[in-house]
Amino acid sequence: MQSQTPENARTRGNTVAAGASQAAAETPGAPGLGERLVRDHTVYACVMGSRAFGLATDASDTDRRGVFLAPTPLFWRFEKPPTHVEGPGEERFSWELERFCELALRGNPNILECLHSPLVEHVDDTGRELLDLRDAFLSRRVYDTFTGYALSQRRKLDVDVRTTGAPRWKHAMHLLRLLMSARDLLRTGELRIDVGEQREALLAVKRGEVPWAEVEARVARLAAETEEALHGTPLPPEPDHARVAGFLFRTRRASAESDAHHEVVQGVLRAGRVGQG
Repeated sequence: MQSQTPENARTRGNTVAAGASQAAAETPGAPGLGERLVRDHTVYACVMGSRAFGLATDASDTDRRGVFLAPTPLFWRFEKPPTHVEGPGEERFSWELERFCELALRGNPNILECLHSPLVEHVDDTGRELLDLRDAFLSRRVYDTFTGYALSQRRKLDVDVRTTGAPRWKHAMHLLRLLMSARDLLRTGELRIDVGEQREALLAVKRGEVPWAEVEARVARLAAETEEALHGTPLPPEPDHARVAGFLFRTRRASAESDAHHEVVQGVLRAGRVGQG
C-alpha cells in the first residue's frame, strides 16, 4: 500500500528536519542536512511499491525507500538530526536507522516489507547487518499490525462504496495483497512480498474487473485464514529487542569513533557553536 504515508509522524519529522537544516546555516542552493544525510550516509536502499510486489505495469512509478545512519556526533546537540527525510527526488523516502528499527520492532507493515524487498539498490556493511536481523523483527505482533492496517483500509473502501458507488480499485487490490502477505507470514514465519502467481488475479481487481461483492468475500476469507494461521505460527511472541539494541549500540559507537570529522558533522557543529561559551 505504497500510496499511504510511509510514516504517520511525517509532519513532526519535517519540522525537525527543517530545524536541523536551519541550524546548519546552509548557503543558498546547497543541499539541506536531510538531503546530505541521505546522500552520504545511506546504509540500505531499495525499490518498493508495485515493482517490488510484482504488480508493476507500464504506468507504475518507482517508489524508493532507504535507511540512513546519522553520525553519532549530530546527536550531541539539542536539535537532533531528522528521524526521516522525504527526497531528494520524487517518490523517495528514508528513515534514520534507529527510527527504522523502532518501527520494525513494532511490526509496521511498510517497514517490514522494505526490509524484504527483492529490489535492493544499495547496501553497505551496516545495511547488510541490518538485513541479517530481519528475523529479529518478526513476531506474532504482525497479526495485529497487518490486520489492523488492512481493517483501516477496508473501512476507507466501504466509505468509497457508500459515497461513490465503487471502491478505489487499486486500494482494493493492495488490501488483498496485504492480507495474503500476512497470512503467509504467519503460516511460514517468512515474509515474501512478491505476489508471484497471484499477479493476474490481483491486477484484475485493480482494473475493476472483479465485482465488489466478490472482493468482499475474498477479504473475509483471507481474514479468517490469517486468524487461523496465527494459532499455529512459528513466529515468536515478541521480537528480539536485545539483538536489535546490540546492533544499534555497536553502530552508534562505531560512528562516534569514525564520523567526528565528517564534513556534514563539522558543518552542523560549527553552525551550532557546540563547545563554545
